[in-house]
Amino acid sequence: MKIGALFNYAPLDRAARWFGRFLPKGLYARSLIIIIAPVLLLQSVVAYVFMERHWQLVTRRLSSAVTADIAALVDIYDSYPQDADATTLQRIASDRLQLDVDVLHDTDLPPPGPKPFFSILDETLSEELRRQIDRPYWMDTVGQSNYIEIRVKLDKDNVLRVIARRSQAYASNSHIFLVWMGGSSFVLLGIAILFLRNQIRPILRLAEAAEALGKGREIEFRPRGAREVRQAGHSFLEMKRRIERNMEQRTTMLNGVSHDLRTILTRFKLSLALIKQTPEVEDLKRDVDEMSRMLEGYLAFARGDTGEQAIQTDLRVLLEEVQSDAERQGQPTDLDIVGDPIITVRPDAFRRLLFNLVANAARHSENISISANHETRWLVLHVDDDGPGIPVEMRDEVFKPFVRLDEARNQDEGGSGLGLAIALDIARSHGGDISLSDSPLGGLRATVRLPA
Repeated sequence: MKIGALFNYAPLDRAARWFGRFLPKGLYARSLIIIIAPVLLLQSVVAYVFMERHWQLVTRRLSSAVTADIAALVDIYDSYPQDADATTLQRIASDRLQLDVDVLHDTDLPPPGPKPFFSILDETLSEELRRQIDRPYWMDTVGQSNYIEIRVKLDKDNVLRVIARRSQAYASNSHIFLVWMGGSSFVLLGIAILFLRNQIRPILRLAEAAEALGKGREIEFRPRGAREVRQAGHSFLEMKRRIERNMEQRTTMLNGVSHDLRTILTRFKLSLALIKQTPEVEDLKRDVDEMSRMLEGYLAFARGDTGEQAIQTDLRVLLEEVQSDAERQGQPTDLDIVGDPIITVRPDAFRRLLFNLVANAARHSENISISANHETRWLVLHVDDDGPGIPVEMRDEVFKPFVRLDEARNQDEGGSGLGLAIALDIARSHGGDISLSDSPLGGLRATVRLPA
């Protein structure tokens, strides 16, 4: 039988997940917890042990000693009533016991006063008085901050009043230890947090550089920090250089291929222009034009506009250009922009993304609606149409290169099946994504979400 069958770990897993929801997610905050939690736990254990073993023990011993002195005075009064007048007791208590004693005649004990919410002296001293004297008593540990007053019933009409310094019955300087312990902990934690922040900062900087690379942005980065962090930074820079070198080589190769293929297509066009124009020649011209369009689409998809830098761009201007192009082709287009229109994108690539989405919507519908929201750090853009839409099970397929859903969207034969693939590639190169859903207009909604 497996060990897992003997123990049910599901409750522990659920408890761990529930507790994990309240923990911070950032590296700096978690590192602070790793430093602060053991210190607080250690200080709590030390403080508890000190309070339980030392403070209470010392206070109990002191209270027991004071109570024993008071009990001795009571015994003197009971044993020698003819000699135990107030003067004798005052002299013995003052000279030998450092207590201020007086015998009150024709009086009784005062009513019990309010007890403090928490007082180790009140509890310990009361317990010792009950144990050693076992007579009616009254005491006040809060009336005067530096003194305590104790009254013991001697007989029917006499009361022994004792005033002692608080330090005689209570370890009053014990809090100094706690203050020093807490103060030193705060100082050490402050120093540790400063060093920790300096160690975490290079890691956060490396994360920012990696995120910027994924969004197609360029930021200055130099490896700093501990040896392992610097090693990770150098590895990141080397990876970045390899990616840029591969992209540059691919772009150079594609430019060469593009030049050679365009040259051949140009010769085809010249040859067709010089021969007699017949229906067959017109068909060949259309085929050559189709080949040119397909070649441009393939090269645009493979090239991916990687050389362009991300800059601050006015979203309103881009969307108005796309709206104007669609309306010039007879496609009614609504536009709505909410929030800050300034975004950080690669303008040419983002313009191609918008054009591909709007062109795809225009090809299969009569009305288009474009809405953008940039009220947070994310830009959310919707392109809605009233066309036939795309079945839910096929919405992921249309983003694959060269996939054409002729039945679902009734594509024209001139399409290459790369429009949505190029748009998705551009969105992901910005650190975002594109998703398809049902449109409020009845057709398809394409949603672009970018960190901008």
